[in-house]
Amino acid sequence: MTTAPPKIRFRDPQVDMAHGAGGKASRRLVEGLFAPILCGSSTEPLGDAAHIDISGTRIAITTDAFVVHPLVFPGGSIGELAVNGTVNDLAVSGARAVALVCSYVLEAGLPSDILEAEVRAMAAAAQRAGVIIAGGDTKVVEHGKADRMYITTAGIGSLIPGLQMSAASVRPGDKIILSGPIGDHGITILLARGELDLEADLRSDTRSVLPFVEELAAKAASGVRWMRDPTRGGIATSLNELARDCAFGMQISEDLIPIHDAVRGACELLGLDSLHIANEGQFLAVIAPENLNAALDALHKTPGGQEAVMIGEVTEQPAGSVLVTTRYGGTRIVDMLVGDPLPRIC
Repeated sequence: MTTAPPKIRFRDPQVDMAHGAGGKASRRLVEGLFAPILCGSSTEPLGDAAHIDISGTRIAITTDAFVVHPLVFPGGSIGELAVNGTVNDLAVSGARAVALVCSYVLEAGLPSDILEAEVRAMAAAAQRAGVIIAGGDTKVVEHGKADRMYITTAGIGSLIPGLQMSAASVRPGDKIILSGPIGDHGITILLARGELDLEADLRSDTRSVLPFVEELAAKAASGVRWMRDPTRGGIATSLNELARDCAFGMQISEDLIPIHDAVRGACELLGLDSLHIANEGQFLAVIAPENLNAALDALHKTPGGQEAVMIGEVTEQPAGSVLVTTRYGGTRIVDMLVGDPLPRIC
């Protein structure tokens, strides 16, 4: 008996930068081409990490690629970002990173001191995150073919006891928590490229969110419905993905969302929506209402979590959409990121 070929829905004539921005184009590419061919008949919602069973042991696994430019930016660098991004994808899936492997794609002519600095940055970030780097690979390509350095990673993690999260568990009335200010990473990278005549005292928020997830698991595990780190596409894209997967609405308030003045000002000057700007050290969580106070208390007592706040709640309507109450009292529907308004940010 022959198996029917997978149904391919991706019809874009070519790949462009928007397909890597984490918004609608990325979703079309992944769901329309990669998933049907590579994942077959799986009906599991797509996420940043997968949980699989190996001989009766349940583990989490993830992979990522880092192509940020510039390599070094205020608050971090590509080596640190590669570790934190991998650890965070595992953490918000409910897993503690145990080990990762990495690959470096290096451009011929890259100064050795730059390479050494990023290897050291990766080692220091891994030590801070409590994860070992178990192996890797190196490739060198011709000058002009790799923008100096790309890094890819794969990580495995052990599941954190007590966390059972999925979009299917989300219910109307659940509360939406954000761990801290949005947009710092995306705007920092934009300004670090030196292509805009803007100055701002900003640093990337890149960090491991594992300590926060572990505290939530310890203090409010039964009420944690879902988590995601809103990297490419920002919190708007993450919440739209959740709204679509759970078939409920998300209602959030601009007044409640923490954002630094420099980020807000840069977004207003450039015509960008701060809800679409990337973050590398924050996460969203949906919490059962009876566990809200315990969850926020746990985050506030964790170093770096003092600005965690509830920003909204899950609603029955508008089903599959994200509704934002503006600072002026109006409301608007916010969609996933469309196009590619920012340079590579991870």
